[in-house]
Amino acid sequence: MNGCIKRGTRFGAFRSAIMAASMLGAPLLAGAPALAGTAEVSVFYHGLNNPRGLKFGPDGNLYVAEGGTGGSNQTSPSDCEQVPGPIGPYSGSDTGSRISMIDSHGHISTVADGFPSSQTQPAPAPLVSGVADIAFVGDTLYAIEAGAGCSHGVPSIPNSVYRVNRASHTATPIANLSAFQQAHPVAHIEPGDFEPDGTWYSMIAVRGNLYAVEPNHGEIDRITTTGQISRVIDISASQDHVVPTALAYHGNFFVGNLSTFGPGFAPSNVWKVTPSGQIKLDTEGFRMVVGLVFDHFDQMYVLELAAGPFPAPLTGKITRVRPDGEKETVADGLNFPTAMTYGPDGNLYVSNNGIGAPGDGEVLKVDIANWNP
Repeated sequence: MNGCIKRGTRFGAFRSAIMAASMLGAPLLAGAPALAGTAEVSVFYHGLNNPRGLKFGPDGNLYVAEGGTGGSNQTSPSDCEQVPGPIGPYSGSDTGSRISMIDSHGHISTVADGFPSSQTQPAPAPLVSGVADIAFVGDTLYAIEAGAGCSHGVPSIPNSVYRVNRASHTATPIANLSAFQQAHPVAHIEPGDFEPDGTWYSMIAVRGNLYAVEPNHGEIDRITTTGQISRVIDISASQDHVVPTALAYHGNFFVGNLSTFGPGFAPSNVWKVTPSGQIKLDTEGFRMVVGLVFDHFDQMYVLELAAGPFPAPLTGKITRVRPDGEKETVADGLNFPTAMTYGPDGNLYVSNNGIGAPGDGEVLKVDIANWNP
């Protein structure tokens, strides 16, 4: 998910978005988010390192994947295939990323740490990747890693799904995602935009299995709790390099994409994907989708990273889509949000300042339970 900024280019992920914002002179962190939406928004927790996916656990606490702080180790073309410049080569560390838990009183604790963390080239601004998302199967927590692998400067550890022991604060890899992708190529890869180890983003649990979306290759895969990996759909085969990022399940899978940016940018969409891998356009007209959730009333909430045609601070947005297709703005003015979940209290929780602001990442609470538009 990389590339340089030019007209008509399809981009792989957020590192390109941050590069674009930086090249336009936009600050990576523009202070507190200017929350101008119609639902009440408050800061639930502040002080995270590049927060990504988040989920509530069976204990009622909020668990957050933090991309971490990157690293300085690099590999060379003689070691493995590298991510093309100007994004690559990556530099990484065997440690630096973690999973945190935030209780209802706003107290934070580390669930497990020591996960790999890596970063793009520093100019104009590095993008950090680590643990990308988490999901619960019953009482057991699982995590998906996006910043590991030889092409990310972490040659001894592949991108993997981990089983996390919350009691001992340890994590055990159960599925080698780097090896699976390299052995099962997709139909379409942009030559100048290729991640040999992938850059996994969203993961959910459905009926005892895990499902994950990988944006750069454009695929949704199924991972069993015993570590078996199989492909649900190669999205690139029918939709080209649309960069799918956000994944939800509501009778079928729903997937949103980052799409393109620049002059003549293409809007982002949400597709419905059946468990057998059939894909159909569901809702269109979004921009840089990074999160999808459904509430108890069959309403879909779509989180957008930023407004087009270029990514810019304080332009993130949440839109509600009613079952009849009507759209309503829930909140806007978010600053590079990266993920969203639906809480047991009926409210939305969003990772904000999730890119380019280590130490200033936060979780926002969006009060939709008491919102009457």
